[in-house]
Amino acid sequence: MQTKLLSFIEARLSPGGEFGLHLTAGMAVLVVAGIIFHELAEAVMGQQAITVLDMQVAHWFNANAVEPFTSLMLGVSAWHSALGMLLMVAALAAYFWRVRARYWLLALMFSVPGGMVLNISLKYIFQRARPVFEEPLVTLSTYSFPSGHTTAATCFYGLLASYLVIARPGWNVRLGTVALCTMMVLLVAFSRVYLGAHYVSDVLAAMAESIAWLAVCITAISTLRRRREGRTV
Repeated sequence: MQTKLLSFIEARLSPGGEFGLHLTAGMAVLVVAGIIFHELAEAVMGQQAITVLDMQVAHWFNANAVEPFTSLMLGVSAWHSALGMLLMVAALAAYFWRVRARYWLLALMFSVPGGMVLNISLKYIFQRARPVFEEPLVTLSTYSFPSGHTTAATCFYGLLASYLVIARPGWNVRLGTVALCTMMVLLVAFSRVYLGAHYVSDVLAAMAESIAWLAVCITAISTLRRRREGRTV
């Protein structure tokens, strides 16, 4: 029994194999991100303390919005709308096609559009109203929880960072890539809160949701690649 258990653990931590370390890491990320999303959703729906913070932050930004910062945040938000994301996904897809990174192309096609569809489904499940102000910076009639812009940005930049970390040698490049992609996600999330389109908990939940979805997509595509490569050996 002990020998079988050790063999099982060793297989799960092995860098090779279709069910090795990548699957273990992916499942760990999925579970942690899923728990965070569940806790946020439960707190929001239960009107717990985070909803008070949500209101305070939302009204503070609305009362202290200034130019040209507001225009900058509108630009960031607009660039990461459905049309902007479509253009960025198309550009990255063209790059993956050109360098013959077919598995990354497949992961891109599942992660970003799939994440956006998942987000819309979650909005209709929770049906949380957006922040309301006497003088709103933006006016939207759709639901608030979780943030769609933040979901799309997290899926896109998360996948891009994952690819560059694996494809580019050198820790300086890898750390710089992760830092830049993380900054872009946080900037998009901040823009949505600043503009009063979402609460803080909306963007946090969107990041957790997207990280969980990315873990599913990247792990599944990696498993598929390893299985097919194993058959050709």
